[in-house]
Amino acid sequence: MTPSATHLVLIPTYNTGPRLLRTVREALAVWSPVWVVVDGSTDGSDAPLDALAAKEGPARLRVLRLAQNSGKGAAVLHGFAAALAEAFTHALVLDADGQHPIDHIRPFMAASAERPEALVLGRPVFGPEVPLERLYGRQLSVGLVHLECLGRDIADPLFGFRVYPIKPSHAILASIRSARRYDFDPELAVRLFWAGVPPLNLPAPCRYIAKADGGVSHFHYLRDNVRMVWLHTRLLTRLALTFPRVLSARRRIRAAAPCIPASSSP
Repeated sequence: MTPSATHLVLIPTYNTGPRLLRTVREALAVWSPVWVVVDGSTDGSDAPLDALAAKEGPARLRVLRLAQNSGKGAAVLHGFAAALAEAFTHALVLDADGQHPIDHIRPFMAASAERPEALVLGRPVFGPEVPLERLYGRQLSVGLVHLECLGRDIADPLFGFRVYPIKPSHAILASIRSARRYDFDPELAVRLFWAGVPPLNLPAPCRYIAKADGGVSHFHYLRDNVRMVWLHTRLLTRLALTFPRVLSARRRIRAAAPCIPASSSP
């Protein structure tokens, strides 16, 4: 497989356990290069990656490390900065825990190559194993993001399987101090939309892996729900202050290329 000179797979990880190595190997089987950003992990899960990186070579696998845990958004920002320095233009962000569909990497990258100006977002297709409280609980954030974007242009703001255009994404993240932890996925999607980056929604399966099967979650119910409330308070306040600008951005996006609505298939 010839490594792409423009599109890379970016995997942020924090204490993911044995699934990290499996996810990286699966990603390498379908795409190259793959970059892993170790966000201050303390469980040793990143140790096997050094041997794998030496075997695969830097053109296929690279491991970046942050000294302390700073959150998914901070890890992705670090990866974006390093990718920009090497002239990459797009990054598919893939969760390390096995929830995201490896077999959808290629079609998502192809969609990004066809629409390089777009943010290619996964619209999750959940299996029967998804906890109902998770399924219904996310609907509030989905509805708030539709309000913040003045429409249903972003199908799902929480599903992190996405191909980001790196330059505008890095510029937005570097200009704000938020969007570093569980607020990362929805905030960056909304702010990219406000900046005129068109969203392209494509269906992708999402599976929830039970803890007994090696599933990992660092979600803290109270702390991270408070963080999400504060996120939407900020975004709605900014929407109220910049409503004409957001409306203008939405009109430009719709005029240039109609987005796939939340209820449609590609």
